[in-house]
Amino acid sequence: MLLVYVPKITPRNRYVFKTVFKNYLGVEYSLTADIEKFTEHSAAKFSYSAKPFGEELHFTADGLLEESGISEKVLSTKVIQDTPTIFPVRSEILEFDVFAATFYMLSRYEEYLPHMRDQYDRFMAKDSLAAKEGFLHLAVVDRWVLLLKSVLQEKFPELTFQERGFTYLSTIDIDNAYAYKHKGLLRSIGSIGKSLVKLDFSRFITQMQVIFGKKNDPFDTYDYQLALQKKFKLKSIYFILIGDYGLNDKNLPYQNRFFKSLIKSLSDYAEIGIHPSFGSNKDRLKLQTEIRRLKDIIKTDINRSRQHFLKLSLPETYRKLLEMDIEEDYTMGFASQLGFRAGTCTPYPFYDLDGEVECKLTVFPFHVMEATLKYYLNLAPDVAIAESKKIIDEIKLVEGTFVSLWHNESLSEEEEWKGWRKVYEEVIEYAISKEKFNA
Repeated sequence: MLLVYVPKITPRNRYVFKTVFKNYLGVEYSLTADIEKFTEHSAAKFSYSAKPFGEELHFTADGLLEESGISEKVLSTKVIQDTPTIFPVRSEILEFDVFAATFYMLSRYEEYLPHMRDQYDRFMAKDSLAAKEGFLHLAVVDRWVLLLKSVLQEKFPELTFQERGFTYLSTIDIDNAYAYKHKGLLRSIGSIGKSLVKLDFSRFITQMQVIFGKKNDPFDTYDYQLALQKKFKLKSIYFILIGDYGLNDKNLPYQNRFFKSLIKSLSDYAEIGIHPSFGSNKDRLKLQTEIRRLKDIIKTDINRSRQHFLKLSLPETYRKLLEMDIEEDYTMGFASQLGFRAGTCTPYPFYDLDGEVECKLTVFPFHVMEATLKYYLNLAPDVAIAESKKIIDEIKLVEGTFVSLWHNESLSEEEEWKGWRKVYEEVIEYAISKEKFNA
């Protein structure tokens, strides 16, 4: 048992020690503010405070974890063992406050501060500390924890840590189940008319072929997905958009029998989560309605979520999900950049900074999205593969969990997505090879 001394037990240090030692290191620990208890403890122990009070192993505290409320922080980075760090301190052990740094990144502290939002009301990657300081491509929190682990192992070789291993989780968002079929008369007529007005005869011909059963719908890539999942034994989650039709929500109506059949079929071989509609981010009733619709179709509780358009506003979005009994969220990532929004590739509990409380919602960060590669970074397929592999290599380095985000339409091999099945397949194969390496 590792004993940790702090001058005062606060919600913040209770959260960060639990997260570091339980989620990342898997080591038994106890937290105390009792100096006598700490002094008498003869096994592994360290203090975390502004100054040591003896000859004990001591980690210097910056003070962030004893605070409450949110204030602007002037942060600088220092590279330690090839890893950028924040919250530098004077110490002979670690020259940065690993616990404050971890808390800052995981809590998304900077996203609570005043900031500009993009056209979809999202915190922008370019405004993040990680982007500004050039470490968005690094799983810095996982690296920091490994630095901490090395110190503890050297000092206390009797400590037992959990064995971590690289894992891969494939996630697919269903924003639009089909391109042309099952859309109903009015939507079909409107879509055909749009093609003719734009003189897009290629699209018109495809539409007619699909509608009359002469060609497979371009977005109907589900058999292909299933074949890959069986081949590679993939762990997969589908996030289903089931909100009402609108400017940014264009899936089939939830009452559509073909849509219902598809959802039921997907639930037979994969996990299902809710993809809350664009407008539901600030509308509790809409979110509740959409979750109920999905639950009624698959006859199973819905406990996973990813926001449509990756619309994430902290803490409001997560509070609404908690009210709906959502236990896992997969929104944590940037649309415009690959990498590590929260600095990590390890699932972790959400901490509500406004309420100063740890919540029963596990955050699963994602790291690579095909739309990022194609639309935001404008990468050719071969370059997209290479950049994705760099992210996977980083996650393998820290033995974390790689989460990819794809859409059914990007696997169509039609028009703009021609050549992108190769990207998906090579990302899968590369990730799976890292999993097999563990074995």
